[in-house]
Formats: sequence, structure tokens, C-alpha cells
Amino acid sequence: MDGLSAVRAYAEEFDAYAPDDPITLDRRAMRLAYDALDPGDRDALERAAQRIERFAQAQRDAIQPLTMDVPGGQSGHTIEPIDSAGCYAPAGRYPLPSSVLMTAITARVAGCKRVVVASPGAHPVTLAAAHIAGADEFLCVGGAHAIASMAYGFEGFARCDVIVGPGNAWVTAAKQLVSGVVGIDMLAGPSELLILADETADVSTLAADLLAQAEHDTEAVPMLLTTCREHTRLIQDELERQLGSLPTADTARESLQNGFVVVCDSIDQAVEISDTLAPEHLEIIAEGAEQIASRIRNAGGVFIGARTAEVLGDYGIGPNHTLPTGSTARFQAGLSVMNFLRLRTWIRIDDPDACKPVLDDTMRMARMEGLIAHENSARIRTNDSSP
Repeated sequence: MDGLSAVRAYAEEFDAYAPDDPITLDRRAMRLAYDALDPGDRDALERAAQRIERFAQAQRDAIQPLTMDVPGGQSGHTIEPIDSAGCYAPAGRYPLPSSVLMTAITARVAGCKRVVVASPGAHPVTLAAAHIAGADEFLCVGGAHAIASMAYGFEGFARCDVIVGPGNAWVTAAKQLVSGVVGIDMLAGPSELLILADETADVSTLAADLLAQAEHDTEAVPMLLTTCREHTRLIQDELERQLGSLPTADTARESLQNGFVVVCDSIDQAVEISDTLAPEHLEIIAEGAEQIASRIRNAGGVFIGARTAEVLGDYGIGPNHTLPTGSTARFQAGLSVMNFLRLRTWIRIDDPDACKPVLDDTMRMARMEGLIAHENSARIRTNDSSP
């Protein structure tokens, strides 16, 4: 069993897919879902899309072609978009249209010719978000089989060149397996929030932000570093108070067990711990927040000051919400137009005489490495043209 038959079989097993359900949908189906959406919901998605697109376009405009002089000529790079992007959007407990906007809009702004959105169940709000984002195709399956479909293709569905977007452990494992066959953005784990606070931080705000992270799922990791010892007592009481009226309390209460509250001796120590943790999201709710933020080296996204809720990043104030987790912010950046671009370098030699010193160095280094054909290839471009 392979190709389309395999995708259908796995979709029936894992996605509550019926044999006569479509595997893919076109732009018309996405448009119909958009037209049927509640007008208020539609407007909110449109406004978020505009903000995401504006930020992505600013990023794209900041990345420029390069031309510089080299001995005897010039070199540089051009910027080439990837042809086909696959954008995964989870749909476990709830559909996540925000992830569709974050991934597909960014791919479109980068210049991808084909943008595919994949999400199990083809929820109407997810389809509507795909329409707003300008997706070309919608793959109605999820999990590892969605990742395999985008990586390898099947009858009637062409493979993608890069796959992006968050997902559960099975999706992440599948992305790791196909990495190298296609490009991927990152291997993302459970979502994280670290709050760095001092005595000026409002406990109600701290609790609200921790719970906003905790309600993602039972694997989420809400964390608090504070220089105020009293917070350790007050935060527990405030969390319980807010949990009392929270519809997602069961999930949030369980994920709170994954996190911690740590009292730091100083802001300096808190910064050091934060950089060691390299969290996905870092809120700084402390006096001098901007100055503290300037000292942070490792974080997926930084939210500066008490007014800057992390949830603003989740729902599209501009920067992408697909961010590195599990301390990978030490070496990994969040999703951006760069994930859909290639910097292709070029060299052009017009004056071989001016290039002679480089040719001499090339021949010497080729001899050092025992690669005589390399030496001959350089030599033939000098006055001593015999190999």
C-alpha cells in the first residue's frame, strides 16, 4: 500500500475520514468556507492577516541582493523563493486558523509559487483562513501522513519543497524523518512561556499570562522567574482564583505542573537563567524592561513590558508565532520569510590578470590537498595555460 491509497487508509484510521471525503480541496472550497464564516470572525482574521503580511513584507524588504568586487570581477548573491511550501496547521482540541495565517501568508510574501495548507478535518474556520492567506490547495489530513504527503506527494498531489508549522509529537517526528528530502522550519515541542518579573509586576497579570500558556495543552510549560519572594505565595492564590472561572481549567491545571516559580537573587541572575533556558516566549514584566531585553541572548520571541501580552504574538500583531522550543532558541530562529528563501551566490571573473593572485593561491591549495585536476583547472586560466 502506497501513495493515495495509503493516505486514505491512514486518514480513515486517524482523522475520522470517511471513504468518500475529499483528500484535497481547491480555492473554491476555501472561498465557500470564507463566505459562510461569521462576519465578525472573518473581519478579525482579515485584520490579523493584514498585520502578519505587513511584518512579513518588511522582513522581505530588509533582505537585499548583494554585489561586491572581487579580484578580477564581482561576486554576490541573489534571493530566490522556494517554489512550493507546505503549511501544517494542527486541529486537535480546537482548530488553529492563526497558524494558517502565520505560515501561509509568510510563504506567499516570500514569493512561493504554490502554497499548500494541511489540516485534519478541514474545519470551516481553517479553510476560511487558508482562503485569506491565499493558499492554492488544502490537504484535508493531519498527522505523520500529512507530512509524508507533502514531502513525497501522491497521485494528483505534487510534493512540496519545504514544510513548516507546529504539530504534535507525531508531526514533529515525521518532519524530522523527511528533513533532507524537503526543508523544514524546525522541530518544535510543547509550547513554553517564561516570565521574568520583579516586585513591580502585578500578580493578576502574571497569573493570567501563565494560564494563557497553560491552557494550550497538558504538555505546555509555564514558568516564572521573579526577584520578589512574595510572588511565590501570591501567585498560587491568584492562579487558583482565576482557574475557578476558566473553562479550560482542567488542561491548564495539569500543565501548570510542568512549570515552576523560581526566586532569583537579582535581575542579573534571572537573565542568566533565562538565557540558559532559551524559552520559546519570554515576557519581561519588570522595571527597565527594555534595558533587560537588550541583554537577552536566547529566546524565540521577547515581549517587553507589562502591556505586551504574549497572546498578542499568538494572534497576529505582526511577528510570527511559530517559534523554537526546548532551548533550541540558542541556535534557531522563529519562522520568517527566510524559511522560504534561498540566497544563491554567484561569481563572475572578467579580468584574469587581476585574478592571478587568487589563481596562484588556488593552485597551491589544490596541490596541498592533492587535487591536481583542480590545480589544472585554475592553471588553464592563467598565461601558463598547459595543464
